[in-house]
Amino acid sequence: MDATVVAVASDGDDGDRRRPLLQTGNEILPYPESPSRPQPAGADAKPEQQKPQRVASLDVFRGLTVAVMILVDDAGGAWPGINHAPWFGVTVADFVMPAFLFIIGVSAALVFKKTPNKIATTKKAAFRAIKLFILGVILQGGYIHGRHKLTYGVDLDHIRLLGVLQRIAIGYFLAAISEIWLVNNTSVDSPVSFVKKYFVEWIMAIMISALYIGLVFGLYVPNWEFTVQTSNSTFSNPSNGVGIKTIQCGLRGSLGPPCNAVGFVDRVLLGESHLYKNPVYKRTKECSINSPDYGRLPPNAPDWCLAPFDPEGLLSTLMAAVSCFVGLHFGHVLIHCKTHSQRMVSWLLASTVLTVSGFLLQLLGMPFSKPLYTVSYMLLAGGVSGFLLLLLYCIVDVIHIKKPLILFQWMGMNALIVYVLAACELFPTLIQGFYWRSPENNLVDATECLLQAIFHSKRWGTLAFVLVEIIFWCLAACFLHMKGVYLRL
Repeated sequence: MDATVVAVASDGDDGDRRRPLLQTGNEILPYPESPSRPQPAGADAKPEQQKPQRVASLDVFRGLTVAVMILVDDAGGAWPGINHAPWFGVTVADFVMPAFLFIIGVSAALVFKKTPNKIATTKKAAFRAIKLFILGVILQGGYIHGRHKLTYGVDLDHIRLLGVLQRIAIGYFLAAISEIWLVNNTSVDSPVSFVKKYFVEWIMAIMISALYIGLVFGLYVPNWEFTVQTSNSTFSNPSNGVGIKTIQCGLRGSLGPPCNAVGFVDRVLLGESHLYKNPVYKRTKECSINSPDYGRLPPNAPDWCLAPFDPEGLLSTLMAAVSCFVGLHFGHVLIHCKTHSQRMVSWLLASTVLTVSGFLLQLLGMPFSKPLYTVSYMLLAGGVSGFLLLLLYCIVDVIHIKKPLILFQWMGMNALIVYVLAACELFPTLIQGFYWRSPENNLVDATECLLQAIFHSKRWGTLAFVLVEIIFWCLAACFLHMKGVYLRL
């Protein structure tokens, strides 16, 4: 999945800072440049050609997104304020997933701007999406049990089918297909011709949003049941520990945890056993005495607190794909606008419209909700992503302040491998497999405990440990960059 991993590399020339980043006719290359092979002795030297410019801010954006994901995933338990909102509302963590999808759209616009063979390009895009989807099932389907559990394996009857990488795969594929087949050959020389070239893509994004709204508010959600493990369950006789809970719904248009159409579609099409077993709404006041953190059930807690719900379900993923279309628009601006001022003004306008539209929809009754991926949330997150890209572009590619952000640029060049090894906890799980006498005596836990002792605080020690982890992965990405290694699916 080239477009989601290392779509744009750093600017190859910092020498003349007065020169525009992209002059007319220059290309924006989609990947970091591999080391060139040395010319054999005596070979005729070819005329030196000007190297295409690259937009380093895209790598910084991608790397910063991965770093924040590691931060909120690993430190969110100690710092609930940066963790995901329990159901309605947004926190820092809730902008990470849309930022991933946004930058995928930007990258797809660059990768697929020239498609001489549409059928072959479609096959490549589909194959990459399938590989990424399968990788997501392996990493997030329950096969790997994560830190503190030196076990692996999953019952296929209960494997989770959807997840973060699966959502990225679907969004990438829809963005790629639309970029390959829905863009006409109109030459862009004015704002009107720009609209004509990409008009069909915008219509598709609007149709997806309309379909989502129609299903969420129009689909009838009946009463439903789910199974739950009861306290009398034993290993030798697990059937004795299975109970059935019934959730009373029988309505339309609900956006609450128990009776929304997003969960209903997943239960019908995927099956209850293939959904996420630890949904974020377990941190709501109705389900946790420690809200907004996880905790014991309060007295008289509703039964739905124990029910599964997939935050990367089918209907929400369909809506999430629109975040890729937002990124496509920003990528198109990058391609067709040749000056810094044109790009920045266009991005500022688009980001403002998206953000204001998101708040207007919230006022009209559609709250921000990442688990449901409501339209208002998509618009707000798209606007925030646009503002962040605008800021990084100004700092990195216009003012050329790169050194303070170089760690994120390295990470952005190998975002996939860092995500797989760090955010999916594959690397720390492997390290924890080597321990001294007891599984608790391993390098990962020992380092975290040491930092907690130094700071005399579990919360601050955990935060320091996560920051050290992020720096470690930035340096690992730097090593891969120096060796010219870029992982692509």
